[in-house]
Amino acid sequence: MKAVVYHEYGSPDVLEFQEVDKPAIKDGEVLVRVLGAAVNPGDWDLLHGTPYVLRIITGLRRPRNKVLGLGVAGRVETAGNHVSKLQPGDEVYAEIRGGGFAEYTRVPAAALAPMPSSLTFEQAAAVPVVGVTALQALRDIGQVQQGQKVLINGASGGVGTFAVQIAKALGADVTGVCSTRNVDLVRSLGADHVIDYTREDFTRTGQQYDLILDNVGNRSLSEYRRALNPKGGLIPNSNKGGGRWLGAFLRRAVKALLLSRSFLRGSARSRRPGRARTSSS
Repeated sequence: MKAVVYHEYGSPDVLEFQEVDKPAIKDGEVLVRVLGAAVNPGDWDLLHGTPYVLRIITGLRRPRNKVLGLGVAGRVETAGNHVSKLQPGDEVYAEIRGGGFAEYTRVPAAALAPMPSSLTFEQAAAVPVVGVTALQALRDIGQVQQGQKVLINGASGGVGTFAVQIAKALGADVTGVCSTRNVDLVRSLGADHVIDYTREDFTRTGQQYDLILDNVGNRSLSEYRRALNPKGGLIPNSNKGGGRWLGAFLRRAVKALLLSRSFLRGSARSRRPGRARTSSS
């Protein structure tokens, strides 16, 4: 089969289009013919092997898994032993641990969910990683309640567009922060209020929020504190900054601890499991 592979860490220049062996599935796994694959920030991190602490898992000198791709959609080609709920031809999507930039990939059956018929394969592939991140951030970590004031910084991005809709579904009063060109988009997603960051600073409006989901990482501790009510909390969800060794993880964790009040439990990306069932979204 054909796949986009990389044998060393580096820029996109290290990617190669090659013929590789089709994956062999084990018990409880499914071989999926990939018909849609998404590019996510995690793929960029894996490509560069940064932060360096990540290499303890992915390979110290060179990547163990030679094929990137964390979000996929496609059709079941073959189901392994002990897989009873999926049949060849079923349309599915999932967040996986790499391997999506290929004609076929093997996926644990438990990680797959039936693909909504209203979506194309390309659209479905874009859902699992960012959609589950937004869901876990707001529902599981932030525990958003009816009537709370929630601000989504970076509301027009991958996680942000899902977060606006999920926060509304949870009953929150939602404010989205985005650029001028995306104001109408964020409003169409259901945001009650939209702030154009090129014209207004959400930390200086005088409005305070019960929860801020920050997908940008462009504010200081004092600025975030100014925009939070006394019992409010911040969920940092940006890879910006932090250096090559630990990346943004440590910086996000420290910032979350310093800003936490009553219900903040951690950062969205640090709480996400290795794989998540898309059916939870």
